[in-house]
Amino acid sequence: MEHKLMISAESLLLLQDDEKEFRINWKRVATTSLYGFGFVGPVGHFWYIGLDRLIRVQMSLRPKSLRFVATKVLVDGLVFGPVDLLFFFTWMGLSAGKSVRQVKEDVKRDFIPAFILEGGVCPAVQVVNFRFVPLRYQLLYVNFFCLLDCSFLSWLEQQEDASWKKWTIPLLKSEDQETEC
Repeated sequence: MEHKLMISAESLLLLQDDEKEFRINWKRVATTSLYGFGFVGPVGHFWYIGLDRLIRVQMSLRPKSLRFVATKVLVDGLVFGPVDLLFFFTWMGLSAGKSVRQVKEDVKRDFIPAFILEGGVCPAVQVVNFRFVPLRYQLLYVNFFCLLDCSFLSWLEQQEDASWKKWTIPLLKSEDQETEC
């Protein structure tokens, strides 16, 4: 079995056991870049403007206050986070030539571990973003972390059925059993 380690942003470099050398996976670079340009950039632009307006105007929270920042982090993590993960894994799977059934299996396998692991990092990034970065630069700030995030998600996706992911299987089975009833 081939082991891969993503070293750089956008899953550029791979270390393979059989070759013991680094090489750039240009197809993966293009695929993750297209995802960033086609989804994260445009959707993120409108998301941050809309999220700020919702929290500031609709909820009447004072910008940069603790409640304002906490609410934005919570809404961003619970609404945009799962959508971004779903679209990322779907895009990466379909662009790799996988069938819709295979993509569903990959999402089922990778979504919960990614959501939980990202839930430990993204809130800290977003606290800094929403508290200290002006609104017009928030997407730019986050895009830097998106490079790291795409590397992480690509690495996670490449792990396929790694043993450390297996702890989520009971969660998935209980959800499947509930939907069958």
